[in-house]
Amino acid sequence: MASERYETGLRVRKEVLGEKHVERALAGADDFNREFQELVTEYCWGASWGHGVLSRKQRSLNNLCMLSALNRPAEFKLHFRAALGNGCTLDELKDTLLQIAIYCGVPAGVGAFRLAREVLDEDGIDPGGGA
Repeated sequence: MASERYETGLRVRKEVLGEKHVERALAGADDFNREFQELVTEYCWGASWGHGVLSRKQRSLNNLCMLSALNRPAEFKLHFRAALGNGCTLDELKDTLLQIAIYCGVPAGVGAFRLAREVLDEDGIDPGGGA
């Protein structure tokens, strides 16, 4: 039987990443990785994201910084898209990516801006100002 923390995590995970993404991840679970999916849902999404002290916007911006520092491009794109859904403005995201460049290094900033542009292009979002 699923714990309350797991149920909270499942709800929050679907709200932040989208129901399709989460259902696809869970449907792809097998005997080898099912426990990992449960762990991610219960602890990442239930215990952390479901904790309620930081806003989802703050958590999104924090994740982008950490994922850049750890060089995790697939997760960065997933969480950049989620940040948009969590109400982060393009100005807030840009400022976060600039801070990434300063604290994680210019190569990390280059990667973060490149990945962000891929998400914006994929989602048909025009950041304006084109040049």
